[in-house]
Amino acid sequence: MPKNTYTAQFKADAVHLYESHPDLGYTKAAEDLGIARGTLKTWVRQDRIKRGAPTQQSTGSAQMPDPELSAEQRLLQAQAENQALRERNKTLESANSVLAEERDILRKATKYFAAETNW
Repeated sequence: MPKNTYTAQFKADAVHLYESHPDLGYTKAAEDLGIARGTLKTWVRQDRIKRGAPTQQSTGSAQMPDPELSAEQRLLQAQAENQALRERNKTLESANSVLAEERDILRKATKYFAAETNW
């Protein structure tokens, strides 16, 4: 299978398209451009490294503390992150309870309709 080669301008335009539309994911952007998702992701990562920008978007993973911050500033940063994670956890727990209720309703409906069926 032949390996596709793309011009530097095409790569730059693809990265610019992805970066300029935050609601556009790798998959959709790559599909629109007719390239593989991994290819676009690699180009974006390489461009971010070249610019010195962070290479990951918000993934929810812990970040390394900035060594130039004082211990007090790192503590405040950690406390703020902890609070944000607690709020996110609370949101996910409430969403989970709603899904559990929906699942229980569907189970009851399934039992009701299964008992009613006489084939």
